[in-house]
Order: sequence, then structure tokens, then C-alpha cells
Amino acid sequence: MRQGLLKPVPQLLSILVLAGVSTAMWAAWLGWDQHRDAQPDGSTTGPYEAWQVIGLVLTLLVPVCWAASRRSNAGAVLGTTAGLTVAAFYDWSDDASGLFMVGVVLVMVGSLGVTALVSAVITAAKRDGRHHPGANAS
Repeated sequence: MRQGLLKPVPQLLSILVLAGVSTAMWAAWLGWDQHRDAQPDGSTTGPYEAWQVIGLVLTLLVPVCWAASRRSNAGAVLGTTAGLTVAAFYDWSDDASGLFMVGVVLVMVGSLGVTALVSAVITAAKRDGRHHPGANAS
């Protein structure tokens, strides 16, 4: 009976760890750049550069793949999505236009979709890579 009660603990722990890692990676890659760049034509860009977002995505692939390869798809998907959503909400909530929620929802939906896809691919690759007894018996 006690073993059954402890079964969800590793999943919950992986969700919390991945959420923390995702939030920390957001802060490391995107949290420090808060100003928009004015172009000569009067337009503005930013606050993030493409290399920062690409760096964040590539950095987060490592813990997502690690969690998915250990059958912790809930941690990989839910933890990463929750961490990025919370970080985006916190980072953008001072936007006076109120449109920041559109961006937060897009971050949530995008990270949910991508992490689910990556987790499914990792899980399928790991399952196909297992040695099945009698598979080479020809």
C-alpha cells in the first residue's frame, strides 16, 4: 500500500524540477534584456534577439530529452510548459497595453506542443531502440 502512495512522487518531482529549470533558463537567456532597440527608421525591435530565444530552446532541449528518456513525459511537458509560462507572465506583466496575455498564451501553447512532440519522439526512439529477444533470430 505504501508503494502505491509514493508512485506519483517521482512524476511530481520531475515536474517541479523541470519547471524550476525552465524558469531559470528564461531568466538566464531572456531576463536580463529588457530594452527595445531603436532603428534609424524609427521602428523598434526587441527586447530579445533571435540568438537568445534559440539559445533558450536549445538549452531546454537537454532537460526535456533527459526527462523523456527516463519515462517522465509529464515532467518534460508539464514542467517545461509551466516554467516558461510563469516566467513569461512575470516578465511581461508590466505591459501597459494588456496584450501581454496573448504572448503568454502563445508561449504556453507553443511550449506544450513542442515539448509533447519532443517527448513523444524520444519515447518512441527509446522504445524502438530496445533489444527484443528473438528479433534477430533468422
